[in-house]
Amino acid sequence: MTDDLLDERSLSKLRWRCRRGLLENDLLIEKFFQTFEVTLNVRQAKGLNDLMDLSDNDLLDLLLRRKEPEQLSEALAKASASTPEALEVISMLRPPNSSSDKRERNEHEVS
Repeated sequence: MTDDLLDERSLSKLRWRCRRGLLENDLLIEKFFQTFEVTLNVRQAKGLNDLMDLSDNDLLDLLLRRKEPEQLSEALAKASASTPEALEVISMLRPPNSSSDKRERNEHEVS
């Protein structure tokens, strides 16, 4: 997978793909785009696309740390959420709740 930045058209398609049925997911995804849009690369876009295969409830459970990818009940959901790209994006999407999360988020912004 490549670290090339997304072009404008790919970014627009990705934003459209990320529209969700739960407001909570939409708010977290919108914050993700506000934070990372200008530095989003192809690898991270693939991870976000993988996560969009999840149901709204599974996605919210992951983002709010109620579950980890290996705890999802459906095999397809578990596979989609467990790709290296998806795991990277999960860490970027999750709201920080500790100093280690904030440090990890800052590392993504710098790289």
